[in-house]
Amino acid sequence: MTHLERSKHQQYPFHMVMPSPWPLMVSLALLSLTMSLALTMHGYIGNMNLVYLALFVLTCSACFWFRDIIAEATYLGNHTIAVRKGINTGFLLFVLSEVLIFAGLFWVYFHSAMSPDVTLGAVWPPVGIEAIKPTELPLLNTIILLSSGATITYSHHALINKDRSKALSGLLITFWLIVIFVSCQWIEYTNATFTIADGVYGSVFYTGTGLHFLHMVMLIVMLGICYWRMRNYHLTSDHHVGYETTVIYAHVLDVIWLFLYIIFYWWATV
Repeated sequence: MTHLERSKHQQYPFHMVMPSPWPLMVSLALLSLTMSLALTMHGYIGNMNLVYLALFVLTCSACFWFRDIIAEATYLGNHTIAVRKGINTGFLLFVLSEVLIFAGLFWVYFHSAMSPDVTLGAVWPPVGIEAIKPTELPLLNTIILLSSGATITYSHHALINKDRSKALSGLLITFWLIVIFVSCQWIEYTNATFTIADGVYGSVFYTGTGLHFLHMVMLIVMLGICYWRMRNYHLTSDHHVGYETTVIYAHVLDVIWLFLYIIFYWWATV
């Protein structure tokens, strides 16, 4: 092969991304969403129109960006083994940052719960707060979430073993289990006897469980995309990095929920 012919071929296993407007659009949409939401919450903006506009732009930009990524991974062959390792490493770092966020919330909870001062009535939960019983809806949610962890593992192993039907059925069951979990969590919020404005207990409880709730909503979107891609033969037994990251994400949320259940629900009523 001559030097001229060699220069026409890529000499490295990495993906040199082509210029794209979507990262900038997503960044600007996120900035607009944050600013408009904060200003609306503090009363500087009298309606939610800017929030809805920012959400619309963010959703459209993210969809177009994901479309390009799927094309690069599935049809153009840009996601080599080296690229996939980099994606997995980046996602693991993202998961680590999420774990640290929840660790900070647990720290706040323990700081107030292990030594409640007189302003809280020297007890935990504070005087006037009726904690949610752990043996009711939270226990059902825990069982549902642990079941979803089992079904998504079943689906993942079926995909690795090239059993398409079992992989699809396990993923579909997981999707609906997560939908049920989110629905039950919403029912719990609407029937709770305290709000996020009820002192440190309400603030920490709704911040911790609410952040997990938002992550579960995102997991529903990720599972839906994975199911669509699997149905369209985008995922193979040795090339499914998007599904791998979704499985990791689901298991991490399972573990975080167990800590939330033990600390925020069970320990609060002991």
